[in-house]
Amino acid sequence: MFQVLASSWALLLGILLLMVGNGIQGTLLGIRGGIEGFSTFEMSIVMSAYFVGFLGGSRLAPEMIRRVGHIRVFAALASLISAILILYPTWANPVSWAIGRVLIGFCFSGVYVTAESWLNNSASNENRGQALSLYMVTQMAGIVAAQGLLLTADPAGFLLFIIPSVLVSVSFAPILLSVSPTPAYETAKPMKLAELIRISPTGCVGMFLMGGVFSSLFGMASVYGTQAGLSVAQISGFIAAIYLGGLCLQFPIGWISDRMDRRTLILALAATGGGAAIAAMAVGETFAALLVAAFLIGGMSNPLYALLIAYTNDYLDLDDMPAASGGLIFINGVGAILGPLVTGWAMGMIGPQGFFSLIAVLMLTLAIYAAYRMTQRAAVPVTETASYTPITPTASPVAVDVAQEIAIEAAEAEAGAT
Repeated sequence: MFQVLASSWALLLGILLLMVGNGIQGTLLGIRGGIEGFSTFEMSIVMSAYFVGFLGGSRLAPEMIRRVGHIRVFAALASLISAILILYPTWANPVSWAIGRVLIGFCFSGVYVTAESWLNNSASNENRGQALSLYMVTQMAGIVAAQGLLLTADPAGFLLFIIPSVLVSVSFAPILLSVSPTPAYETAKPMKLAELIRISPTGCVGMFLMGGVFSSLFGMASVYGTQAGLSVAQISGFIAAIYLGGLCLQFPIGWISDRMDRRTLILALAATGGGAAIAAMAVGETFAALLVAAFLIGGMSNPLYALLIAYTNDYLDLDDMPAASGGLIFINGVGAILGPLVTGWAMGMIGPQGFFSLIAVLMLTLAIYAAYRMTQRAAVPVTETASYTPITPTASPVAVDVAQEIAIEAAEAEAGAT
């Protein structure tokens, strides 16, 4: 771990600042939208737009890098991100914000592809797993830290939009001054979706449902807080609790997943997350109880992303794992686009509690489907399962592919040992 820090500290510092900037703008727009009088439906479109851009960027960024190189792509996307962040308060209408969110999502996706390519290149086979884990922790820590910065200024003003713009601009200095260009990251040709669904129905259904859960948490949590009458400090604490849950429980859940039937664990996590969402509707007026529910929802939903990838790998040949990751990311991305839209509709129908009601429905649906699939085929023996590698929904296809490489290397090492 110390070797990873010594070789990649500048890159990780840049990623930390990037995630702080991204974390602020996601929460801030939900609060500012309420101040500007935007409807829940309008805000759901704005929040969904980010994931439209992110999905598009994850598919187009590798080609952009191949054509003009890492540094040019990095610098161009950085400039666009900073400009859009500054323009949000000057063009305060839903259409402009939605367009800005598409562009921001596209740019951040491209930036993650570039940064993760550099991280992968700087790591060795011996420490690639530690590098990826540290990268995931850095991402989550940045989002959590961003919530504290929301308390430094009035969300009705301009300063909170200037702060993430500056952070994003500054984040590229340590990255660009400390690393050299690397060859474009080559991704495998995606497996056909029909084949992927046939191989792992639970993995595919789970990735779609969890895409909706994650995008609702990332995009609509601040909209919920505004509608529920929470203060800015309470909204920041609520969102921080979601990501602290994911940060604290990611590694323990990963350790457990390598030692039991993963379908049972998927069922347990989804049922617990769904139960926490139901509890939040019942005790949401007590802020301390709301924080506990948020911690559990985040702690169950974020590790489920990596768990579903690991579970799908259990039914794949080693050579098919990289190809399958592209299909899983696409399925998750489609669910992420729909998540805020459906959440906005639910909140429009029944009020703020529609936020938790959708999360409960999605997670309990996954639990029920996992239970059903357990009756359809036998579990893979624990000794033959693929390795769990921590990965979060904020990662680009590059990090997911690296996680697949680590899983393949672990499987080959186990096969050689036996």
